[in-house]
Amino acid sequence: MHHPDLHLTWLRTFVAVVDTGSLTAAAPLVYRSQSAVSMHIKKLETIVGSAILFRGPHHLEVTPKGVELLAYSRRMLALQSEAHDALFGQQLSGLVRIGVPDDYAMYLAPVLRSFASRHTNVDIELTCEQSTSLIPQINNNELDIALISQDKAEQGEWLFQEPMVWVGSTQHEVWRRKPLPIAVYEAGSMAQIGTLSALNKHNREYRIVYKSSGLAGQLAAVESGLAVAALTRCSVPAGLPILQNLPAEYDLPKLAAMDVAVFRSKRSAKSAVVEAINEQIIHTLKVDR
Repeated sequence: MHHPDLHLTWLRTFVAVVDTGSLTAAAPLVYRSQSAVSMHIKKLETIVGSAILFRGPHHLEVTPKGVELLAYSRRMLALQSEAHDALFGQQLSGLVRIGVPDDYAMYLAPVLRSFASRHTNVDIELTCEQSTSLIPQINNNELDIALISQDKAEQGEWLFQEPMVWVGSTQHEVWRRKPLPIAVYEAGSMAQIGTLSALNKHNREYRIVYKSSGLAGQLAAVESGLAVAALTRCSVPAGLPILQNLPAEYDLPKLAAMDVAVFRSKRSAKSAVVEAINEQIIHTLKVDR
């Protein structure tokens, strides 16, 4: 029995959709329109005889048949990349040291998945710390490249703005307390500086009841009803309410958005590996101002 070919172009599109979570986000990665991406997925579904993707609560998710196809897709694309590099060009290899804060890891994950599948001889070391820790490591050449919250224009290439939002447990309503109990990141962090500045300008009395350098600690403090916190919108879990439209008496100040940038070390300027991943980060994440 003859079965239609699984075209690599279609498989590459499928992998891009899975890695980014949407047809729209996948389109620029494969240099296709959204309608072309949709057509590639439909062609694959026709061949395998069932759906390979379904719409989840936040992004497209993979069906059981899609999971099976995905494993083969990644292997086939990796083999094609290996063959292409061997026959037509020098294959990238070496170590790249990457930094990212916890809350921006979701943006970097699809980039790294795609990069790692195409460049199997590249080793990646990932450091997850706050931007205030990552920036000195870039300046000291301890890291090659990082996704950071930018507070100076010379810190890398600007990519996009990430909104900051107030979060709190509706079961505890701690925003009614005076002074306001807050959880903050460590002293000197841009998030803490911005949060306290906004509260002071708003003349809202507050009390710091929890400090943490990590996102998990902030979420634990909020979910337990210990405090409210100012977090990047991308880091807020689905079940945690964003505080808005509160009664005027308990209103919380508007928070400035974070400028997110990709920042490279000076030593990495001549590294083909770092240049390749820098280009992919910019291509995937940069938006027009």
